[in-house]
This record gives sequence, structure tokens and C-alpha cells, in this order.
Amino acid sequence: MISGPQRRLRLVVAGAVAALVLGVATTVLLAATGAFRHTAPTTWRAPGTRCNAPALPGQVVDVTVANMGPGMMHGPRRRDSGSRQGYGTGTMWLRVTPGTVRAGAVSLRVLNAGSLTHEVVVLPLPNGQSAGGRPAGSDGRISETGSLGEASRSCGSGSGDGIEPGATGWTTVTLRPGRYELVCNVPGHYAAGMYTELDVTP
Repeated sequence: MISGPQRRLRLVVAGAVAALVLGVATTVLLAATGAFRHTAPTTWRAPGTRCNAPALPGQVVDVTVANMGPGMMHGPRRRDSGSRQGYGTGTMWLRVTPGTVRAGAVSLRVLNAGSLTHEVVVLPLPNGQSAGGRPAGSDGRISETGSLGEASRSCGSGSGDGIEPGATGWTTVTLRPGRYELVCNVPGHYAAGMYTELDVTP
């Protein structure tokens, strides 16, 4: 017959084994779904509004905005595909593909892969200034003086109330050769790392 202390010991051991098995299974599941990656898998879509952009004029630049994941790059990084990593701090980021286009009509197709509302504003980048160098005001936003356009409408073109999680927004702008900064100007998002550079060649 099993005594009270032995029964308690067996229950404690059984509980510890169950917790260990559950922990290993959870770790395997998270690793398989990409939860430990620095960025979202390319097939991942945030819950929320779903929509696709129509055929857009000019060169199309795919922009992904998000607010998740640990440890992003501290500067731009080009991949073989021509994409440019955003400068995000780890909690928020903005990425463009390709990172360089020719002058003329350029359409930005913005996918919000995060869980917060985001937007993309196009600003000229002055000589000698790096992306992310604009001062934010007390409202957590940067000046949009000189803006060439924005994508901030869920499932639509141009300005609106922001692109909802899972939704796409778009805009078409005419760009001359030079350097441009794409930013999310929702309060606090620029300071959190939501900016990147887009280069335009002749």
C-alpha cells in the first residue's frame, strides 16, 4: 500500500514530467511556426481586414509594416532580391522591396502585417541626412513638410485613418532621382524604428 508521502511524491514527479513534456512541445511548436524569427514569415498575415491592391501604375514597391519581433537590424541591409530591411528597434519596423527604383511613377503597395494601425508617408531625404534622423515633436510625430504622398487608407488609395492590421493600402507618386524616406508617422512609431530609405535612380 502506498503511503501519503509516497503518493504526494509520485504526484509531484508526474506533474514535473508533464510540465517538461508540455514545455518541450511548446518550444517545438513555436520554433516550427517561426515565433523565434526576427521578422514575420513572408506568408504570415495579421488577423483583421483582408484586401488586395488592384493593378497599380508604374514601378511597384512592396512595403511591409509591422510591430513585433525581437532584435531587428540597426541599419539597412540589402538582400539578393533587392529588398531593404527597415531600421526597426525590434518592436516596430518597415521594409521595402525593391530598395531602389527608376525615376517616374512609383506605386507603394503597403501590407500591414502587424497588430496596430500603421501608415506610410513619402518624404524627400536631404543630402547628408540619414533615415531616422528627423526630430519628433511633443506629439510623437515628425513634420510632414514636403510630403509627396501617403498610403494610410485600409483597402484604398491615398490618405485615410490608417491601414488596419491585415489590410493593404496603396498610393502612386512621381519621384525624381534622389533619396527618399518612407515613414510611419502614427504617434511614436517613427521613434520606435518605422522608417527606411528608398533610392531613386535616373
